[in-house]
Amino acid sequence: MNSENISMFKVLAIVCGAATLAACGGASKSNDRNATLAAYSDGKGAQATTVNRYLWAASLETLDFLPVFSADPIAGLIITEWYVNPELPTERFKTNVYILDNVLRADALRVSVFRQERQAGESEWIDASVNPATGREIENAILTRARQLRLNVIDG
Repeated sequence: MNSENISMFKVLAIVCGAATLAACGGASKSNDRNATLAAYSDGKGAQATTVNRYLWAASLETLDFLPVFSADPIAGLIITEWYVNPELPTERFKTNVYILDNVLRADALRVSVFRQERQAGESEWIDASVNPATGREIENAILTRARQLRLNVIDG
């Protein structure tokens, strides 16, 4: 396995771990972003958005480990800042999430993942390729969580 595959494996492991924690309710509700998330997941913020509230809440929960640069619930856009995994400081990741519709369906969600690498001793980050499956895995994690949130509202 080459270093790029190992790096992608680590990113997928982090994303899957975050999705698992979110599904178990492991996310803390203490900060402002999570307070907003609670409003969307229980339906109180539904009037303020034109995108699917379950996709919105699930996106924030799934990417909770990434610092958010910008989040616009009206446009359905979440842009994260660059994230450097402490275990691999020579690469960083950034994601953009686009929620395209107010209906909970797979084609209403697009995730773009960006990756940069830095050579040892260098200060400049260089764009690097991202495995296309990475974006799909994040989309699947978001969709799974959105379905869980919707079922919780229906059952509750």
